[in-house]
Amino acid sequence: MKHTPTILWLWLCICCAPAMAQAPVARAHLFGLGSVRQLDTYLSPLEYRGPKFLYLNETERPLTFMGDRVQFQSTLQLDFSLSKPASDKAKYMGAGIGYAATFHYRFLGTPPGTLPTDRRSRFTLMAGPQLAANLGGLYNTRNGNNPAQAYLGAHLAASVVAGYTFRIRRMPLTLRDQLDVPLLGAMFTPAYGQSYYEIFSLEHSDHNIRTTHPFNAPSLTNRFTIDLPMLRATMRLTYLVDVRQSDVNSLRRHAYTHAFMIGWVRNIKLVPPQRYATAR
Repeated sequence: MKHTPTILWLWLCICCAPAMAQAPVARAHLFGLGSVRQLDTYLSPLEYRGPKFLYLNETERPLTFMGDRVQFQSTLQLDFSLSKPASDKAKYMGAGIGYAATFHYRFLGTPPGTLPTDRRSRFTLMAGPQLAANLGGLYNTRNGNNPAQAYLGAHLAASVVAGYTFRIRRMPLTLRDQLDVPLLGAMFTPAYGQSYYEIFSLEHSDHNIRTTHPFNAPSLTNRFTIDLPMLRATMRLTYLVDVRQSDVNSLRRHAYTHAFMIGWVRNIKLVPPQRYATAR
């Protein structure tokens, strides 16, 4: 029963795949550089700071049901960080990968890749559920015992998007802000003083899969973007704020990321197989 929500979401994603609309699909590729402040008391009681490199791939497309009001968004993020404490006697090397599938209901606005036709459609307002998962790790160059920490988790979040499109002369600009807040999930974590050797070799489990919620893992992700049309593509500027925190099994973690990202967006119109065959 505890895996029922995940199975239902996977079933929903599979069922929605054939329901993609013929409206343009917006695909974005972003590269970024920022800073991270991170603490993991399993590895060290000190906070480490340093640069963080990110890559974000995002796809948005409307679905055909409910009058094209439902929009599917998928995001894949890769990151790598190097950080050190104030004493400069050790370093953290971290890497991670995260994926999120989001279903937004569009209350206001136009589908992705289409420009507004009147004043009211300049505003975009969407909200919906998000299912996300992440995998990563952190390595401390100074530790002899327990030098690394693994990160594995999944959660259900609430996502809200607000945007506005306007023109400077003839050039349309789009401002957009997306806020994702995890509500309920699960994460892997060792207990305080427990080694990975005890968990995997000796099989001494100690509540290593824990439920997460806003009271023991308050987190959020906020992306503010500006889209500027250029030739056949659109340049996207993004400011990312990512806050990850948890306090479970007597271990505290946090990672505060601020990053600027730049990339491009392309709008692609999908042609159904039967129409493609007719055209040939």
